[in-house]
Amino acid sequence: MKIVEVLNQDKVTLSFEVFPPKKMDDYTKVEEAAHQIASLHPDFMSITYGAGGGTSQYTVDLARDLYQRTGTEVIAHLTCVTSTREHVSHMIQSFKQAGIENIMALRGDIPKDGKVAHDYSYAYQLIREIKEHGDFCIGGACYPEGHVECEHKKDDILHLKQKVEAGCDFLTTQMFFDNNVLYNFLYRIREAGIQVPVLAGIMPITNKKQLSRSVQMSGTQVPERFKAIVDHFGDDPQAMKQAGIIYASEQIIDLIANGIKHIHVYSMNKPDVAAAIQNNLSGILK
Repeated sequence: MKIVEVLNQDKVTLSFEVFPPKKMDDYTKVEEAAHQIASLHPDFMSITYGAGGGTSQYTVDLARDLYQRTGTEVIAHLTCVTSTREHVSHMIQSFKQAGIENIMALRGDIPKDGKVAHDYSYAYQLIREIKEHGDFCIGGACYPEGHVECEHKKDDILHLKQKVEAGCDFLTTQMFFDNNVLYNFLYRIREAGIQVPVLAGIMPITNKKQLSRSVQMSGTQVPERFKAIVDHFGDDPQAMKQAGIIYASEQIIDLIANGIKHIHVYSMNKPDVAAAIQNNLSGILK
């Protein structure tokens, strides 16, 4: 089933993201974690794509395995900034052969060494190419606080509109910790004529180091309320884990109460965290 069909149903959806291993030695461990998350029966799962496409085959294998062995709907990520058109064509064929009909089309981060392939500069170019290669459902990324490389939020929304006009069926937000940021963002994109479904991307922060890494990579602002939580509980692993799960759960409850129907949790391959959040929402998602 195409993910957009799931999103167009009149219900709240909960999905989880997992990432493939960096090396084959870790594949079994990641596969087991992904299966445990699939056992929670999310509406779908997304499988990321390693920097530079280094784990591209693992993305295909894990997505195919989850779909065929657990019956879970999947969406496989595909990035293009370091990819040639030949490689993208190869990956699209691999997805087809694996029975995957949903692709998350992303530009991807510029590598630290600055080496890019030059065949693609923006995600909308990849989206167009995927559309030309088959009847895929295509997801895209959006940035409620603006992309770190885009100086003006107005320009960022214009770029987002390009993605939708190129054929993007739905959008998933980067993590955010203040729901008002999302509500303001949704107002602005709807005013700009962007009407596709938007999934709210939630990152449960379960340790202090995870927060600093996430903020450094994404530029996401941290509310004072959450800073106080990290300052108070950050040196106690169990307490921080519980506090992070509760904070993410409260975010999701507030989102649902304010009409946001689609929640996408960045699970970081942690089945216990995914299960705890789902349990906190058990009476809400029924």
